[in-house]
Amino acid sequence: MDTVEKRVHAFVRVKPTADFAQDMIKFGRDNKSIDIYIKKDVKKGIVNNRQTDWSFRLDGVLHNASQELAYETVAEKLVSEALNGYNGTIMCYGQTGAGKTYTMTGATARYKHRGIIPRAIQQVLKATAHCVDRVITVRVSYLEIYNETLFDLLSTMTSSGTGDMQMAVVDCPQGVYVKGLSIHTVSHEEDALNLLFEGETNRVIAEHTLNKNSSRSHCIFTIYIESHFRVFSDVKRITSKINLIDLAGSERLSKTGSEGQVLKEATYINKSLSFLEQIIIALGDPKRDHIPFRQSKLTHVLKDSLGGNCNTVLVANICGEAVHVEETLSSLRFATRMKWMTTEPVINEMCDPEWMVKALEKEIIFLKQELAMHDSLVNRSSVSYDPLTEIQIADIKSQVQKYLEGSIDEVDIVNVRQVQEVFRQFKLLVSQQEQEVEARLRSKYALIDKNDFAAVAVAQKAGLVDVDGNVVGEIDGHDFGTGAAPFSSKHAGKKTKPRKTKEQSRKEGIGTSLSGKDLDALLQSKNQVITSTKDVDVKEGARNQDAANIDTQHSKPAPMRDSPQPSSPPSKLVAFEQFKKECGSEINRIFKENKSILLARKKRSSAVAQRINLIKREMEGIKEALGAQRQERWQQGEYVDEKGQIIIDEEEFLLIMKLKDLKKEYRSDYAELQDLKAEIQYCQHLVDQCRNKLVSEFEIWYNESFLIPKDVQDTLKPGGNIRPGMIPINRVMCLEEDVQDRFERMQEATLPACPDSVSFYNAKMKADQKHTYTRTMLSLEQMRKKPGLITATMKNKPPCFPHVT
Repeated sequence: MDTVEKRVHAFVRVKPTADFAQDMIKFGRDNKSIDIYIKKDVKKGIVNNRQTDWSFRLDGVLHNASQELAYETVAEKLVSEALNGYNGTIMCYGQTGAGKTYTMTGATARYKHRGIIPRAIQQVLKATAHCVDRVITVRVSYLEIYNETLFDLLSTMTSSGTGDMQMAVVDCPQGVYVKGLSIHTVSHEEDALNLLFEGETNRVIAEHTLNKNSSRSHCIFTIYIESHFRVFSDVKRITSKINLIDLAGSERLSKTGSEGQVLKEATYINKSLSFLEQIIIALGDPKRDHIPFRQSKLTHVLKDSLGGNCNTVLVANICGEAVHVEETLSSLRFATRMKWMTTEPVINEMCDPEWMVKALEKEIIFLKQELAMHDSLVNRSSVSYDPLTEIQIADIKSQVQKYLEGSIDEVDIVNVRQVQEVFRQFKLLVSQQEQEVEARLRSKYALIDKNDFAAVAVAQKAGLVDVDGNVVGEIDGHDFGTGAAPFSSKHAGKKTKPRKTKEQSRKEGIGTSLSGKDLDALLQSKNQVITSTKDVDVKEGARNQDAANIDTQHSKPAPMRDSPQPSSPPSKLVAFEQFKKECGSEINRIFKENKSILLARKKRSSAVAQRINLIKREMEGIKEALGAQRQERWQQGEYVDEKGQIIIDEEEFLLIMKLKDLKKEYRSDYAELQDLKAEIQYCQHLVDQCRNKLVSEFEIWYNESFLIPKDVQDTLKPGGNIRPGMIPINRVMCLEEDVQDRFERMQEATLPACPDSVSFYNAKMKADQKHTYTRTMLSLEQMRKKPGLITATMKNKPPCFPHVT
């Protein structure tokens, strides 16, 4: 696929402040340039050649800009192109406290203050919901790089154990990915925002002089998009990803006053940002052959985003105060260097494996036909390139046996498949002979595996082997040796050499019919110690006794505790099926009915959409035919009646009438499609409401039935052991009154003007509930030892977080 180089876009966002240095920082009229002026220091004398003015030309300057304007300027086009298959990266860079996290994530207190990530999630999932001709799958991940170590911020949201896996950056032909990073599929905006807010709470933050909530790590939120057409789903798939990067701020230690752990974190941050700037400089130099991406984890992860197959946008966050002018200049220089870079974005298409298999099968058939044609030209018409039949395999086996016996001098071979079969037959014969030799040895000698430590220990006690596992020569006047069955290197059927006498064995210390070299090779190939059966029987009683002692020690049961452990509750999957049949049967029935109605509406909508597309294509064909008719009439000359109107033939008249009917039908079907979309949206809302209600009722039923111990239930009852004011009862075990109903009523009253904010506030409420629950559980754990409050069994209960599948 042809690639087109594109320049990296760089924007500057100025943090609003009351102490903005208007006399030092000037903006161009087109909002694309920024000039900085510094007065000369009189104390340094008359001769002072230090530069005092700078001018930077960028793609845009965002000063006093809202979050919505910032997103439309920086990210909206990039996200739209990502939906069409182009990779995208948005990176926020700047000094600490300049507003990078606010630009990227925003503030969760108010809906209009949300940042680039929540707005990108909304744009992607809205496009997914409104797309009719394609099936789009959206997944997300959240990576943190803290002190040159990779962390998965969403590891708490999965139970698959991926959080314990060692994470590493891996290069592959498709690009760079992080091994061990969990990726979560989302279908609704609320689900994605839940993951975002969960990851935000797991980030590492600290306080210093310039920022009370300073991010101490680099974070990368990635949105993966995969789509394929509904009609041609077996041809190709389009994939893309959007990397939304919130870099930690560069820090000048003389200003932040960092100490201890914060100082160590600042060192890692500045070091990784320095490596990042080196990469930017190297990518902007066309003479550089090697780019050191592996200098840090950050640059390695961003290998595809910097100068690769990606649309890249940089947002340089700066402060407008005069005291931070040096950091501002540094950020603007970095943005200017980023503009030197070029990328080569292409649409990421991959063919379906089944379709590729079919195409390759057709290619194989074609190549076989071409080979047959070439063979016929050189009089080799009897050659077959198909897999060998059983009769052909049997014939080759017979020829190989005759060749080994010396009956024939060569094996007939005409193609590669026969060559492979000949080698396979040789391999089978060698394996068969090895098995026969081993069977003979086992019939006359006892074989002890060197890896069987119990058997080796018994043999050492009996004196059969030494400490190193080597066979010794004689015990108790009886000879034994590493004996082997009679063996000859000649073909079977030849006479074997007689075994050595007992006296000869005593003299040589080893009784065997093999040479020392052959014996060593045989022993190494089998990795076993071979001892005489007669000598092993002498100590068989001691060996059995030791083995019995070992088995007794291993099979001895562990001492039982005084108090039995409580039985574990059933899995949520099993309990959920039970709940749907019993307490939640009515809600489940309503949910299924609404879902069936929704599926019927979607099916009807798809049929209407297909019919509209057919009508549209037919209308285009008629328009082309009419155009051809008019062109032909114009070339041949037009006829007019007495009133001056153009006379047309019957065929053109019929086309015009048919086009008129099709337009009428198109308008009718389009109106029906709009009505169906409205019905589908309403039905989807009902289905989601029923699903949420079903899951919330199940969580309450599951907690009350299985997770809360009986003593805790008694404690939570009126008149229990928890005194008023000590622990809020509506926070214990997440069994408070129905907050969701109150929140929905609040939404109906306060959010009619902005219905899109419902998912945002729902996700925020769930995140707040979970964190409140976590803090409550910690308080309960701290107070569990106090008499009359919470029993010690509470600590053995797993936490129950609401989870919707």
